[in-house]
This record gives sequence, C-alpha cells and structure tokens, in this order.
Amino acid sequence: MTTEVRVPTLGESVTEATVATWFKKPGDPVAADEMLCELETDKVTVEVPAPAAGTMGDIIAAEGETVGVDALLATIEEGEGKAAGDGGKKTAAEPKPEPEPEAKPEPDEAKTRPAKPETNGDKGNVDVMVPTLGESVTEATVSTWFKKVGDDVAQDEMLCELETDKVSVEVPSPAAGTLVDILAQEGDTVQANGKLAVLSGSADGTISPEIRPEPMDKEANGGQYSTPPAGRDAEDVEDAPSARKAMAEAGLSRDEVEGTGRDGRVMKEDVARARSSDTTSAAPKPSAAPAGPQRAPSPAEDASREERVKMTRLRQTIARRLKEAQNTAAMLTTYNEVDMTGIMALRSEYKEEFQKKHGVKLGFMSFFTKACCHALKEVPEVNAEIDGDEIVYKNFVHMGIATGTPTGLVVPVVRDADSMSFAEIEKAIAEKGARARDGKLSMAEMQGGTFTISNGGVYGSLMSSPILNPPQSGILGMHKIQERPMVVNGEIVARPMMYLALSYDHRIVDGKGAVTFLVRVKEALEDPRRLLMDL
Repeated sequence: MTTEVRVPTLGESVTEATVATWFKKPGDPVAADEMLCELETDKVTVEVPAPAAGTMGDIIAAEGETVGVDALLATIEEGEGKAAGDGGKKTAAEPKPEPEPEAKPEPDEAKTRPAKPETNGDKGNVDVMVPTLGESVTEATVSTWFKKVGDDVAQDEMLCELETDKVSVEVPSPAAGTLVDILAQEGDTVQANGKLAVLSGSADGTISPEIRPEPMDKEANGGQYSTPPAGRDAEDVEDAPSARKAMAEAGLSRDEVEGTGRDGRVMKEDVARARSSDTTSAAPKPSAAPAGPQRAPSPAEDASREERVKMTRLRQTIARRLKEAQNTAAMLTTYNEVDMTGIMALRSEYKEEFQKKHGVKLGFMSFFTKACCHALKEVPEVNAEIDGDEIVYKNFVHMGIATGTPTGLVVPVVRDADSMSFAEIEKAIAEKGARARDGKLSMAEMQGGTFTISNGGVYGSLMSSPILNPPQSGILGMHKIQERPMVVNGEIVARPMMYLALSYDHRIVDGKGAVTFLVRVKEALEDPRRLLMDL
C-alpha cells in the first residue's frame, strides 16, 4: 500500500512554501511521525512528519521547489527498503547503502542536489549542486561559506547557506572528502541546479590528499577569493569568509570584532560596525578647511568612497510586503500620548516581588498588551479583518509582538493574550523574543495574529507611524518615554510621557472607533486599576 505525504495547512494568507531539506531518501526505512523534510515559508520552518511507517518511496518535490497547500511531497511504501524512482535527491540523517547495484559509492547517492550527486569527470570527485528552487523561484544568493578550499568535510556537514526570500537554506556535503574548489562566492547569485563547489574523496571518508590545491589569492581568481584568509582554529566557529577578508583589509584582529551571527560568527556587517567605531573614537579631528572655494569631487571620486551591497532576499521580501500593505489597505494613523507615572510607580513597587514569585521581570509590554486587549473588546473592528466582501470579527486576541532580529523584523504571536495573566504574558513575550533572535521560531508561532504591538521606543523613536501587518486591521506603535512639562491640576510639572500611534485600516475602522480605541488604551495605562475593574 502507498501512503501519500502532503503539504500541511500553512495558515491564512500563506498558500505556498519551499522545500528546504529532505532528511530521508528513496529506499530509507521510516517510522511513523519521523521527520521526513522541512518546508520554509516567510521566516519560519515547518517540519513534515511521516504519516505512516514503511519505506521511503518517490520524492515528488525536490529541495528548493515551491509547493502549494496539500501538494504531494512524496510517497511511503509498506515493507522493507526498496529504492524508489529518481524523485529522491535529499539529505539523509543516517544514510544507508542503496540496494541498487550502482558502481558509485553510497554517499554520492544521498544528497541535496539532483537525484544523484554529479561527478565532474575525475574519479572520486563530487559536485555540490544548488537545490532545485521550484517553478516560481529560479535563483538564490550564496550567503555564507562555512568551509574553505582545502578543508576536510564529513558527509552531511554544512558547507554553505543560500538565501531565498525570507529563509536560509543550508547545503550539506554530499560526501566525505576535501573541498577542492568553490565556484560560487558569497554574494553571488546562483541558478537552480547550478554548481556550487567540488569535493574530492571516497564514500568511506578517505581523503584524496593529492587533489588538495594551494589556496588561490584574489588576483589569481578574477578578483574573488577562492580561499578566505586564515581564521581561527578549525574547531572553533568559522567566521564568514567575507568578514575575514574585511578584517584583514581593515587590520582588525578577531578579538576586536563582536560577532552577531550564529554561534557568535563574525559577519561582514560586524566588521563594518567595528571599523566605524574605531574611526569615531580614534580618528583625529579634521583640520580646518582652507580658505577659498573648494573643488567639488568628481562622480568617480565619490564612487570610490561608496560601498555597494546587494540586498538580501530577506530585505527584498520585507520591502515588497510593506509596500503591498500600503497599496492594499486604506491606512491611516491617529495619535495620543500617555502619562506613564502610574505604571512606573506600580512597577517600582512590585518588580522585585513579581520577579521572585514568577521568575520573570515585570516590564511595560504586559501592561500594553492588557490595555490593548481591554480596548479591543470595546472596539472589535480593530481586531477584525477583511476576507473578500466579508468582515471577520475575532472573539479572541492573538497578540503579535514585533521583534527586531539581526536578519530583519519578525512578529511572533502570543495566543489568547486576552485570557492570560501579567506573568504569563511576560513569560511568553520573553520566550518568543529569544526564539526570534535565535531564528528558532516555528511557522505556528508566526501565524494567526489579530493585532500587533510595535515598540520603536527601545531604539529611541519619539514618534512614528507603524505599517499594518496584513491581514490585520490595527497596529499600536509604542515610543520612547520622555519627561515633558505637563499641566496637572493647574500646575506645570515634569511627567514621563509616551506618544502612542494607532495605524488602522480605514476600510473597516472609522475614525471614531480608532480614536476610541486609543483613548481606552491611554486610560487603562494611566490608571491600571481600570484593568482590574474592567472599566
């Protein structure tokens, strides 16, 4: 009997995903609920478990292909591991020998490229290929190489990362051996099924030392480094090759640069930030400009002082989605301000006791989340969305909390926030914020939000107009707390004030409703007792 493996439901407004990694190949035995593959959509990863035990059959959707909801991914056959058709081309966590009488060694069979790893004509050499990127995705960008030419690699060890849209696709080694050549450098755009690199070695992990080339320099490789400058010990985390090159050019040591990449890896932008810091602190003040007219620099001179960096696919996707939100919704923003004296006094009085009992700090976000949930009950259209010619009112609040990460903005969702306590909200926000910064959010944690809070105040923003997170109809912008002179009981006093901004979809939210919502939030924050009394 054949069991079909299909794409799971991806949530509202999400109709397709990209096959990122296959953990099994045709012929492998699989257990029920064992992970078969990962799908990527937007900024998260969806794991697809086996619906039944058996033997892996055909892999219909290869790595890199774009698939729709309920599309057929693969098949599972009953019985022992017989090999399936050429649909299989993926990474297996523990490869087993193929039953087919193939002359090629086993690791050449179990990779993330075409159905079988290609050889380049030399005995024992294996080509590292770009995964097929699907009918709507034809190219990707090489983000980071974790290995350099001459390095020994183990089978399934990560060689590089490719970027496409909002996700990173890790490319594992198709075999054990030595990295002979890197054909696509960091920042290069590569086509589906293009060649990334060449490996030399045998399937049992024996290295062919005679095919280990001398490192190329920049001039010998057409202006690009085939082998990045020497980094730290091989057992340490490898910094991005582009970062090592930038550090060498800037004369910076590894200890002078703080890495923000995965596991503390130094990225190119970290080097730029370190250089900027050194320039600001150590550069002497420029001497006074000579009197008289100065010659305007030529365009060529200006260009020599510029740096062009291609937008990452994540940044391109963020730009596209934000523009789509502006083009689709009738967005309008209304403003108010809130006196934070009451909340700050309450936090100061109870923060130590709160943390001792609940194990989490009492922050501002729980107050704002509670205040928004309270206001959404009175003005339900702000918690609604448009679906065709219908308005869908949500009788619950799944609160999106916009979070900045090194790779871009993500919005994890705190579900049923309206039924949670202050401590539960603080714990949920802290946990999801940490997962977001580590890039570990799941697809489910990003779906289903009904309203969003964005805190630009943590970056020092005094006033801004947040952009809607479709299909939601409202987003609250928090800002910097700043003491300002206020008239209280006829006297001018200094008060900690914060500007609030509500951006809303004017197609379903009228001005009266938007203003009422923001006033209710203001009232609840200025007198938190109103939340307890449901006023």
